[in-house]
Amino acid sequence: MLKLNINGTDRNVDAAPDTPLLWVLRDHLDLTGTKYGCGVAACGTCTVIVDGAAVRSCAVPAAAVAGKKVRTVEGLAATSLTRLQQAWIRHQVPQCGYCQSGMLMAATALLEKTPQPSDDDIDRAMTNICRCGTYQRVRRAIKDAAGMTTPVAASGAAPAPAGLTLSTTLSTPAGAK
Repeated sequence: MLKLNINGTDRNVDAAPDTPLLWVLRDHLDLTGTKYGCGVAACGTCTVIVDGAAVRSCAVPAAAVAGKKVRTVEGLAATSLTRLQQAWIRHQVPQCGYCQSGMLMAATALLEKTPQPSDDDIDRAMTNICRCGTYQRVRRAIKDAAGMTTPVAASGAAPAPAGLTLSTTLSTPAGAK
């Protein structure tokens, strides 16, 4: 039995210690926001935050995070979207959306360590792969969330309404993982 702290809650998980954290999150805890991408820690789709650092969960044994604080995309905002999530919407970052939870987690870790990141800081932190190529939108959204730009959508669209809640986000259909 593994004791893990996930999104601020201690959880007991009946999984082998060498089970990748990704599969513990998805299959044992039903936290399906963290996605499987490549399985070799190259793409960043499975990024979560462990004790403040962005980590590729597909390559980390669950036992390695025992006693540490793990945050998933589900743990970003309890009732309303974070500034980063709001900027993500304003700048229309998602295209297909598959890499987005990993991108958000990597960007969150960056902003928590470096509240006013330079372009070089962003380049070093955002090593996630996006097949849709939204990298410039990602950069603009990060700078917007950091208060470094005027929060207007790149497309010229009006900013997202204030007070966005999690109910305004897309969700996975019931039964889908």
